[in-house]
Amino acid sequence: MKALEIRELTLDQINDSLIRYKKEQLNLRFQRTSGQLENTARVREVRRTIAKLKTIYSEKSKLEEKK
Repeated sequence: MKALEIRELTLDQINDSLIRYKKEQLNLRFQRTSGQLENTARVREVRRTIAKLKTIYSEKSKLEEKK
């Protein structure tokens, strides 16, 4: 997910996406541990997407507080 796509979302949508990506991250960790993970690059993508979501969420929430 690109940063521009995330910025278009509302705070609730960002929060829902964050929950979805955290679940995916958990599943990927289990797959890696059991040796079933085929696409190892996906772990990195998910981790970075979670970071983007958290960053943009905090930026938007700070802007909402100022209003």
